[in-house]
Amino acid sequence: MKPILITGVGRRLGLATAKALLAEGWPIIGTYRTHYPELDELRSHGAVLYRIDLLDAQALTTFIAWLRHECKGLRAIVHNASDWVADDAGLPVTEVFSRMMGIHAEVPYQLNLALADLLDSDEIGGADIIHVTDYVAQKGSAKHIAYAASKAALENLTLSFAAKLAPTIKVNSIAPAMMLFNEQDDAAYREKTLAKALLPKAGGDAEFVYAVRYLLHSRYMTGSCLNLDGGRALK
Repeated sequence: MKPILITGVGRRLGLATAKALLAEGWPIIGTYRTHYPELDELRSHGAVLYRIDLLDAQALTTFIAWLRHECKGLRAIVHNASDWVADDAGLPVTEVFSRMMGIHAEVPYQLNLALADLLDSDEIGGADIIHVTDYVAQKGSAKHIAYAASKAALENLTLSFAAKLAPTIKVNSIAPAMMLFNEQDDAAYREKTLAKALLPKAGGDAEFVYAVRYLLHSRYMTGSCLNLDGGRALK
């Protein structure tokens, strides 16, 4: 089996996806920026992990060269690496915008172009690129304008790469809303957030993993987005 590359496997949805696919026998290559104890478990189960700041241009070039040397092919790329910086975070607004567009749009753009030939398959729809976007890509955000814009850019990249890489590579997006709360989220925030959806609950990491599995096994879906939002758009 060819390996699946997942960016951002250190925590939350990326970690859950890597664990689930490893358990199913998929070889996993994962990137991470910060070490967490959970990564040791991934390694112990056979994952190949690569520590990298994807916004470091030279480090990204080195990583691409390493991948091309180490891998004869890839089954899929899951672009999960993300950052969430508010517009009023105290940083220069140009830095906020550059960081958001860099990690959510520029890095996937570069990796897709650099690694597409490793994904190439003789089978129609035999390989996958999955972009992890966000519910706010379609809605916007008053406090995370740069973040929302960068996720919208990634959603648009889905359309362009789907057309460019067909028919052997399928390119789709997953747009999660509230999947997992953070430990520090208080009761008032949780209640307010859950009330935004027709299905007032957190989606959970299993729901996200189901979506990834579906796209990997589909043979007739490309250029589309799976919205995991609990019906927020209808509220």
